Amino acid sequence: MSAIPIPVITIGLLILSNVFMTFAWYGHLNYKSAPLIAVIFISWGIAFFEYVLMVPANRIGHGYFSAAELKTIQEVITLTVFALFSIFFLKEPLTWNHFVGFGFIICGAFFIFHKWT
Repeated sequence: MSAIPIPVITIGLLILSNVFMTFAWYGHLNYKSAPLIAVIFISWGIAFFEYVLMVPANRIGHGYFSAAELKTIQEVITLTVFALFSIFFLKEPLTWNHFVGFGFIICGAFFIFHKWT
């Protein structure tokens, strides 16, 4: 068994996976002159690495986390990675309403992870 705790492995893989996913889904927006078919195939190639990381993350994490918790972790990571990507790669600022919306999603994560008795 690995000396690295399951949550650390799972969350680390999910972060890396989401970096690939974000570039696969949105990276082409900075290259609008590229042919669409080329962008599709390049995005598929990048997404392959997303899946190479996402599937083990979910397999390793399931059991320690429920499926709903894994999905919630993934969504919070996705928003965080996307926010940074939007600001630094796309050069699109996020405004107060984006942060309010993200905040509501984080509130949802609280309800997913809180153990109600």
